[in-house]
Amino acid sequence: MSKRMIVGVAIPAFLAALAVSVVLRINRRDDIPCVKVQRTTFVRTVQADGYLKAAAAATIGAPTQLQGPTKIAWLAPDGSVVHKGEVVVRFDPSDMQKNLTDGRTLRARAESRIAGKKAEAMGTNHNLHRDAAIAGNELEYARQFQNTDQLLFSRNQVIESEVDEKLATHRKENADAVVKIRDKLFSADLGLLEIERRQADLITQLAETGLHSLDVTAPNDGVFVLDRDWRGNVTRTGDIEWPGEPIAQIPIVDEMEAEVFVIEADAGGLAVGRTATVTIEAHPEKIYKALVKKVDKLARPRVRLVPVQYFTATLRLELTDKVLMKPGQRVLATIVLDKRTNCIAIPRAALFEKDGKMVVYRRNGMHFDSIAITIGAMALGRVVIEKGLYDGDMIALRDPTRPLMEKTSPIKIGTQPASQIDGKGPKTP
Repeated sequence: MSKRMIVGVAIPAFLAALAVSVVLRINRRDDIPCVKVQRTTFVRTVQADGYLKAAAAATIGAPTQLQGPTKIAWLAPDGSVVHKGEVVVRFDPSDMQKNLTDGRTLRARAESRIAGKKAEAMGTNHNLHRDAAIAGNELEYARQFQNTDQLLFSRNQVIESEVDEKLATHRKENADAVVKIRDKLFSADLGLLEIERRQADLITQLAETGLHSLDVTAPNDGVFVLDRDWRGNVTRTGDIEWPGEPIAQIPIVDEMEAEVFVIEADAGGLAVGRTATVTIEAHPEKIYKALVKKVDKLARPRVRLVPVQYFTATLRLELTDKVLMKPGQRVLATIVLDKRTNCIAIPRAALFEKDGKMVVYRRNGMHFDSIAITIGAMALGRVVIEKGLYDGDMIALRDPTRPLMEKTSPIKIGTQPASQIDGKGPKTP
């Protein structure tokens, strides 16, 4: 056999042997970092910031005794320490004083008109009763001296006498009717004037009550905190307030809560009853246990014109430290969204995608087998495996089917809740 023929046969054989060696080398990589699968406790948490607030607070509002909008003349400074019985809000007395003066003026006018009407009624009644008495005398005289004897008087005299009697009778009846009508009219007029006097008394009474309620005092010791509207503005001196409208609060600091804000994207699993830990920003060395007491149903922007949505959660503290805790202090909270014991959790670096499925590479001697798995809950850097792996398995932290220097795109599962990956749909608080 010629030398050229030998070389022609040897080169293909060498290349074939080299290809087989490369294939075997892929599944026998001894330089692949691995991790041992072990059952452990999986905890998924979320960080949130917020502030302290009192669990209960006394509301300070415009007095309900006021009969209309009233201007604020003075306010205690926002955040000032106040004591029970101390004046915290004072309203402008100008309107109340005017109402008091008007009420007293109306009462004096009504009393004057009542006195005048009574004097008028007395004079008119006297004249009417006098007329009625005269009419009665005329009737009695007409009856007493009536010319009824036709033997003594002419027919004309008899007729005139009868006419005089009838006329006297009608005068007497008319005089009596006028007296009764005048009495009713005077009674009605006096009733209307009495209503005016009672209205004046009511205006005076309300003004006096309002003047005594213009100073609003603190119902308990605490910190005076002005209410804020949706723009963050507080009530100021000179503002007009309606009766009963809230102005400020005095928190009762015997029991404190934390109100924190959780980004909507990280709020999967946030619900009432979840455990949490809270630290005060000014005292990070102290850690307080807490429970989620309330979660808002809808996420809302925390800052105007910033589209990021937050869920507001209220945390009930296990202990209230009256020395360190003050309303309005900033806090940092760690809320446990998911906690599982005796489960298999692996690093996210050990999770790969192959043919549209999530897989891991399990070591089998000197080889690595591709194993399809079912993903459960996820946390930062950790993934719970529901099916596919067992305690004690060794899995690769890098894809053993790819060259060491080849760049691969990371699997983007961190932005999706675990519920979306395992097919159960999104979880909302």
